[in-house]
Amino acid sequence: MMDSVSSSSATVADKSVKRMQICRAEYRVIGRFVEQLRPTRQCMKTLQTQFPHLPPSTLLSIFSQEYQKRMKRSMARHHAPDVIKEYYQRYRSEAKTRPAAPLLLELANQVDLSPALLARLIVECFLEERQASVGASRHVLNNMLREPYLIPDLLLAKHVEQCTVNDCCYGPLVDCIKHAIGLEHEDLLRDKLRETHLSFLDENQLRAKGYDKTPDIILEVPIAVDGHIVHWIESKASFGDDHSHHTYLNEQFWSYCNRFGPGLVIYWYGFVSELDCQRDRGILLRDGFPLDIVTLCQGPARGRV
Repeated sequence: MMDSVSSSSATVADKSVKRMQICRAEYRVIGRFVEQLRPTRQCMKTLQTQFPHLPPSTLLSIFSQEYQKRMKRSMARHHAPDVIKEYYQRYRSEAKTRPAAPLLLELANQVDLSPALLARLIVECFLEERQASVGASRHVLNNMLREPYLIPDLLLAKHVEQCTVNDCCYGPLVDCIKHAIGLEHEDLLRDKLRETHLSFLDENQLRAKGYDKTPDIILEVPIAVDGHIVHWIESKASFGDDHSHHTYLNEQFWSYCNRFGPGLVIYWYGFVSELDCQRDRGILLRDGFPLDIVTLCQGPARGRV
């Protein structure tokens, strides 16, 4: 799993990797295929074999988003008190007879639950059992999931670590990697803007000026891309599917348009091509930094990227 996540980070600087736009029909085909997969190292190899024309980073992003939707749909069932108790009892029983087996990974696969999310439920039960009527502190729980060696049961600690390392969609390790990849792409965007000699303010500079909700970049001098004026740029280190894009539209993009004018959204790992339908309303989509920039002061900027 971590090899797959790490490889997506490495593609930031790989100019030979082709970012892909795919139609909604093909996305549905991929979505139906990933329904049968679990968030393991092997699932990424399976996806790359099935869809070799798509970059691994794009496939990982699509799988992660589809898997998270699946988990949200089943969350209530897994969090029922009697179900959680059953999971814990099954783990404790198996730990006595097969301590060397990857018990939590096996259980997660059997019940179709994210290994990291299952590990969280089991550690919470373990802490409640040790502390009797006192509920487990969220701070203590989160620390143990981040650093399993803090769990005072060495066997459980080993199984929790297995879950963390082998889950490519959930868990503290994945959160850290996703955060780092997002920052890497923001750095890449700033580097591209500097190479193209465009003057801009980034999110940190805007917040220092008192702005509370801003895109990643506001251009001090607007540019034109595909004949559309661009005042701001938002970087998304993910694939743009219908669900995520419409969420971003309602929570971010329309607000940016209202405050700063039309802008550009870069989905670095591609997007559903039909979503690029809001250009007349001020939102242009790209799957990489545009090469066909026209500036008001300097004319075409092609070739300086």
